[in-house]
Amino acid sequence: MPKFYEEKEGDSHPCAGVKEDLKSCLLDTACVLEGKTPKECLREGHCKALQVTFFECKRSILDNRARFRGRKGY
Repeated sequence: MPKFYEEKEGDSHPCAGVKEDLKSCLLDTACVLEGKTPKECLREGHCKALQVTFFECKRSILDNRARFRGRKGY
């Protein structure tokens, strides 16, 4: 099972696991280690797969059909 599907301890919010993985991915990139902010690194395209997964998960919270299909990225 991929790392971002695991439930993180202590945080029961929707998409919390994906958010935590995205955060740790950004902080481990060479971009942040060079002194740039994580926001700047996201704009440059670092951790793109996790960023898309987090976006899909957050969007599925607002989707009424998600009640039947389940949240994406969860």
